[in-house]
Amino acid sequence: MTGTLVLAGTPIGDVADAPPRLAAELAAAEVIAAEDTRRLRRLTQALGVHTTGRVVSYFEGNESARTPELVEALAGGARVLLVTDAGMPSVSDPGYRLVAAAVERGVKVTAVPGPSAVLTALAVSGLPVDRFCFEGFLPRKAGERLGRLREEADERRTLVYFESPHRLEDTLKAMAEVFGADRRAAVCRELTKTYEEVRRGPLAELAEWAAGDVRGEITIVVQGAVPGPKETDADELVRRVRVREEAGERRKEAIAAVAAEAGIPKREVFDAVVAAKTAAKSAQ
Repeated sequence: MTGTLVLAGTPIGDVADAPPRLAAELAAAEVIAAEDTRRLRRLTQALGVHTTGRVVSYFEGNESARTPELVEALAGGARVLLVTDAGMPSVSDPGYRLVAAAVERGVKVTAVPGPSAVLTALAVSGLPVDRFCFEGFLPRKAGERLGRLREEADERRTLVYFESPHRLEDTLKAMAEVFGADRRAAVCRELTKTYEEVRRGPLAELAEWAAGDVRGEITIVVQGAVPGPKETDADELVRRVRVREEAGERRKEAIAAVAAEAGIPKREVFDAVVAAKTAAKSAQ
């Protein structure tokens, strides 16, 4: 029988956020592949876990070379646990190659769900959450970065990015140039850590703020492209209001928010909602 590959989510900041299963999996694993073995040691100490499995490093620099070795261990029946520095392995972290290779060999792949900077930032951003897409890290070179952003300029879903603090200002300036200076966004810094900070505002304003000394792990959430009045039909307006109401907003607030997103008068959204309600009653 083949073994099992376990992708283990680890805390993105506060170690108290570690999922209950993580400690048990760390103790039971026969092989632990860690992005940083020193961080793994600190994590196990904080959780009070004694590991007995073989610990190997698995990071961007050796991912290709070490994957075959781990796949052979899995094929031989081992339970292999993969952990990265923070968050879920393979999501902008090492792991995809190992998962793909394990699946190809018919090895079972499972996961220990854990904290996610993507979902945490999205939730606290104050931007629409009903539809979103994760874009990971943008290219480091300015030209390539602008090219990627231009490809995403018309994306209507909320966009989530990771970025390093020393490139934050340039990235926000590029976003303001391509998406528009007034496009709403949120910069989430050091989520769940002692110095957690969430800055919300137009992209141009956030770019000015980022000119200062910004440090820590960064996640950027950007409002999706807002269609013009002619591009937004009544059914879509009603759908957006319904999504917000189901999320707990009062109808008046939902209508105002949808109107602001679409760049149209509140009366237009209100009329669409009333017309849909009337039509629904008539159909009964």
